[in-house]
Amino acid sequence: MQITGAKILLECLKEQGVDVIFGYPGGTILNVYDELVNYARDFRHILTAHEQGACHAADGYARATGKVGVCFATSGPGATNLVTGIATAYLDSSPIVCITCNVSTPLLGKDSFQEVDITGVTMPITKCNYQVHDVNMLADTVREAFAIARSGRPGPVLIDILKNVTAETAEYTPLERSEHRQQGRLARLMSRWDFKPPEPDMGDIRILADMILASERPMLICGGGVVRSRAHEIFRTVAHRIDAPVAVTVMGAGGISGTDPLCTGMIGMHGSQASNVAVDRCDLLIAVGCRFSDRVALKPSTFAQNAKIVQIDIDRAEINKNVETDHHIVGDARRVLELLNDCLPLLHHEDWKAEVFSRPTEVQYDEHEGSLTPKQILSTIARLCPSDTIVSTDVGQHQMWAIQNFHFDYPGQLLTSGGFGTMGFSLGASIGAAVGQPEKRVVHITGDGGFRMNCNELATEQYYRLPIITVLFNNGTLGMVRQWQHLIYHEHYSQTTLDRGPDFVKLAEAYGLNGFHVTDVNEFEAALKAALASDRGSVIDCVIDIDEMVRPMVGGGSHITDFMIN
Repeated sequence: MQITGAKILLECLKEQGVDVIFGYPGGTILNVYDELVNYARDFRHILTAHEQGACHAADGYARATGKVGVCFATSGPGATNLVTGIATAYLDSSPIVCITCNVSTPLLGKDSFQEVDITGVTMPITKCNYQVHDVNMLADTVREAFAIARSGRPGPVLIDILKNVTAETAEYTPLERSEHRQQGRLARLMSRWDFKPPEPDMGDIRILADMILASERPMLICGGGVVRSRAHEIFRTVAHRIDAPVAVTVMGAGGISGTDPLCTGMIGMHGSQASNVAVDRCDLLIAVGCRFSDRVALKPSTFAQNAKIVQIDIDRAEINKNVETDHHIVGDARRVLELLNDCLPLLHHEDWKAEVFSRPTEVQYDEHEGSLTPKQILSTIARLCPSDTIVSTDVGQHQMWAIQNFHFDYPGQLLTSGGFGTMGFSLGASIGAAVGQPEKRVVHITGDGGFRMNCNELATEQYYRLPIITVLFNNGTLGMVRQWQHLIYHEHYSQTTLDRGPDFVKLAEAYGLNGFHVTDVNEFEAALKAALASDRGSVIDCVIDIDEMVRPMVGGGSHITDFMIN
């Protein structure tokens, strides 16, 4: 049947199982939005306050549900407003498809109104991107884009469609996802990409099994690949079969429960003493889905210097990129662990575990009478909120405090920008999670710096009646930057003090949300109970001391056990 490009696009989204679209309309994408009116029963469209918020929401939706997130934007500034969100998804391997529309063919390349080469702009931060000039290619392009976004190491894909393509007509035949690789031209298109993860080499698996059997002090790192592949159950099984301590990266949170007796807590710059010292002392380090970023392997030349290092990753490009390994296995984390588990007997390393867990896995922060501390806030949230609550964080001190203090139990429970470090990420991500997982509570943890960046999305939260609870760590400063200024830059607090508005309670109320201002733990507990009982969103403004610091801390480029502060 002959239908317009706009209708082809929406039909293809239905094929892919898309049910939610986050977006913001504009001139070049109007044909798509005009057709969207006829698909009210198929898609829920969430109109955000800003395109960046739409992209973060699609990302949060993807992380929380395990499905591909989708966002729409118009050309020019609409498209470029997606860039930060795309880069955030790219660095954290989150599967999203961003659909933009550009100027019509006669106007292309002429610096026309709201024209931008968005495929050129986003080429370094997408798995793949497309500009569609021919309506006859649109359906197959959309199908290929979704296959790329969700396959292998997931990530963002962008489709830029010329406006005239959305108005032109072409023959469209519905196609089930299972049929995509069998259809002529589409099969040829998709053959350019290996959509199935490489099957792990059994010889490599057996080598690793022998290394484990020979090890007296084995150690595991749970990375983001465990979360992305939903390999948490088999990861825990293998960890207990080896009887090895497990350190967790920021992106690996939820890959193994924080309450698991083998979990040593976070590793790296703000890692626990147990994790960092164990990595330095182990004789075998197995990193699963971990790329050894500079926040984990702070000084690559001395990282795990006493160990044989094994890296398991789906992306061959990550092998030996940051840390030289003694052995590696390329493959999906879940599949590798399943095969490895079949090769191992039950092992025991009681003496090694006793040594590792003689050091603290969590920081004991000082508690100050008459003031509100991060530990009090987070402990109260953990005690009062359901155990499966989704936690979204911005970037900075509050992010590290949250990861240190919450025990995440499943993939997608923590939404945070680990690789790109995007301030302003978390409110949009919270919206995506709340839409994608409406049966779960979403607690949005942010700082007064990051919250200012995208607090306009409170309008989206209010309009769609999303009962997100924002817990604002308000220390009147850009806290993590101030901490570095205090420890490294001789207390030169240059441009980090936030002695200015807004009044966050009045801001929340202006958007029709609940607003609370709290200064001690009793006030916070009362505010949180009220927020939990409410059917609308809330902002709890928590006043904490300007000089609260995240501990421990290892300086960038330093050996992993050279703690600046404990």
